Amino acid sequence: QEHLVESGGGLVRPGESLRLSCVASGSDFSISAMGWYRQAPGNERELIAQITSDGITLYADSVEGRFTASRDNAKNTLYLQMNNLQPEDTGVYYCKQYFGGFWGRGTQVTVSS
Repeated sequence: QEHLVESGGGLVRPGESLRLSCVASGSDFSISAMGWYRQAPGNERELIAQITSDGITLYADSVEGRFTASRDNAKNTLYLQMNNLQPEDTGVYYCKQYFGGFWGRGTQVTVSS
């Protein structure tokens, strides 16, 4: 059984929005900080957003003001609201649970006109 499963990716045009979800199957989600990472074609995986167990967030400069990470501990779910998407946001998006070091398999986001 996969510990983390991402969903919500897709193909959108510049300026549009997507909301990613990451559902955790373990009982330790609520006590763990979580991260959203992005891997663009030919690039290394990069951290774009972090959220602590009690909801404090931190963002990479490249997404600050456009992306919002949130979580619902009752649903074991992490979210990433992405607004005003641009072609440079294209990539595979992964969630990570820091407690235990779990990764999801990723969801593809493509931004193209």
